[in-house]
Amino acid sequence: MQELKLQFLKELAAAKTAEALEAVRVKYMGKKGIITNFTKTKDLKTLSSEAKQAFYREYNDLKSFAADQLKKVVPAPGGAAAAAKKGGAIDLTAPGAGRRLGALHPITLTQIELEHIFEGMGFSVYYGPEVESEYFCFEALNIPSDHPARDMQDTFWLKNNLILRTHTSANQVRTILKAGAPLRAIFPGRCFRYEAIDPSHENTFYQCEGLVIDKNISVANLIAVMKTILGEVFRREVKVRLRPGFFPFVEPGFELDLNCLICGGKGCPTCGDGWIELIPCGLVHPEVLRHGGIDPNEYSGFAFGIGLTRLAMMKYGIRDIRYLNGGDLRVNEQFSTIL
Repeated sequence: MQELKLQFLKELAAAKTAEALEAVRVKYMGKKGIITNFTKTKDLKTLSSEAKQAFYREYNDLKSFAADQLKKVVPAPGGAAAAAKKGGAIDLTAPGAGRRLGALHPITLTQIELEHIFEGMGFSVYYGPEVESEYFCFEALNIPSDHPARDMQDTFWLKNNLILRTHTSANQVRTILKAGAPLRAIFPGRCFRYEAIDPSHENTFYQCEGLVIDKNISVANLIAVMKTILGEVFRREVKVRLRPGFFPFVEPGFELDLNCLICGGKGCPTCGDGWIELIPCGLVHPEVLRHGGIDPNEYSGFAFGIGLTRLAMMKYGIRDIRYLNGGDLRVNEQFSTIL
């Protein structure tokens, strides 16, 4: 081992370049190096246990010595970054590390835009819990336990008698109790329903509920707000239709449909017949106002629920809702944004 040590020192001293130093390191201390595999070349079976202990002590000293000598002369792995960290020179000719901008989800972009639009119209933004009580999700919205409308909700029930909210309408009475009247507010967020998945339906989706309460509110106010919002979002004139719709927490109730922007109203897998249901709406039911502690003889209002997921699909031409929750980064990468 003493001869091996002297041979190692001689070759190390003769190495004048980084490549030569690396060659010496590999020759002696690499996986197949002479020092690394020195014990495998010796027949130690004939040695006594004391002799073996002395042999391995000397061998371990040799390995430690060689490693220490190499640390002094061989550059540490990591290149320029490691050298800079230790105060050494930086190789300015080395290629830089590429940095990519992040991306926002198309639904997030749509929600941010809607919030800005509504805030410009004097609305406040509230957020409610996704795990909700039966009272705020149903009973406070004029949907008692025996009401057939509950069958339409396809609710996820939890073991602790709570539920995953089926609509952001659950925030209506919560916000009325908190803010009182008059009130202009929106409640964006995620909703959940146990239903079949197809190009336009998912069990997890996003809505933006809106609520206006004041004196002398009418359907005319509702239509004016809806047209303003859609004009701002799509930056162009869009074709809509208003048809009767049933929702227990509004009376009268309407469905505002948007002429499909993907197929131009011709009919496609996303819309079916050329129209896509976008904004259920109507005048707030007196019972909802009473649950919020407001006298329906003094105040009235309107409520609407914008489908954020469907709105994003129309805005960005996304044909299948399943792309939005599929986790494919190639979808998000198309929406790179600097905030």
